[in-house]
Amino acid sequence: MSQHTQPPQPQQPYAPEQIPGTRPARNGLGTAALVLGIIGTVSGLVPFLFWLAGILGLIALILGLAGRGRATRGEATNKGVTTFGAVLGLVALVLSVVGAVLTFKAVDGVMKEVDKAVAEASASAEPATADGADDGAAGGTEGADAILRADDSAAYDDGLEITVGAPVPYTAGEFAVGHTRGNRAYVVSVVIENKSGEKFDTTLVGVDARAGEDGVNAEQIFDDEVGEGFTGTLRPGRKMTAKYAFDAPADAANLTVEVAPGIDWDASQWELKL
Repeated sequence: MSQHTQPPQPQQPYAPEQIPGTRPARNGLGTAALVLGIIGTVSGLVPFLFWLAGILGLIALILGLAGRGRATRGEATNKGVTTFGAVLGLVALVLSVVGAVLTFKAVDGVMKEVDKAVAEASASAEPATADGADDGAAGGTEGADAILRADDSAAYDDGLEITVGAPVPYTAGEFAVGHTRGNRAYVVSVVIENKSGEKFDTTLVGVDARAGEDGVNAEQIFDDEVGEGFTGTLRPGRKMTAKYAFDAPADAANLTVEVAPGIDWDASQWELKL
């Protein structure tokens, strides 16, 4: 009888023994928190990047706290890195707040400078007084600091001249609109003289007032005697007068009256003592 010999089996490659129940460390959250915390902190050093620092800092803080939770449970091995990332996230948040405050202050300062420049430009475009009107364009002025007082005239280069008289105490009617009990009422006369060769439409004339050092709005009073304002057309060489009553706080010592002849003219202001 013949014997059958089994062919030798190929040797299997060696496989390292694995410890049951072990998993690879989950260090991703800690690493991400560290990276975002660094970027957020650096961004926070630039004030106008406060928004980026705030976003990255918040994400880094959240990821860092979550990563610490993993490290505490034994799922991650970079507890130190995670903690440092969370701290940097908190620092980025603080820097974002500081940057926001600095940025808003800077913007506010710029806006104030712009308003100041606009105010100076507007002052330089006010009409000249009747004592020395310029020969330039309509709305020229002797100087940006010219102040009109009671009975002064604002003379425009097109021949229009406006005069505002001194304020006179006024007793508002029983059914007057615009008067507040406890306040005082004053009436001023506004005279428009047309020295040009063309008719002037007075319907677009606007008269407003502010009272006191704080410049609170002095509401116009309407009753059966005042409040109608200017109406109709003013022919060349003629004058037209209208009375305006304004409501002012009892302690107000001055009244600023502003008259705008129309959309094509610069407004003029009178500083009147009460």
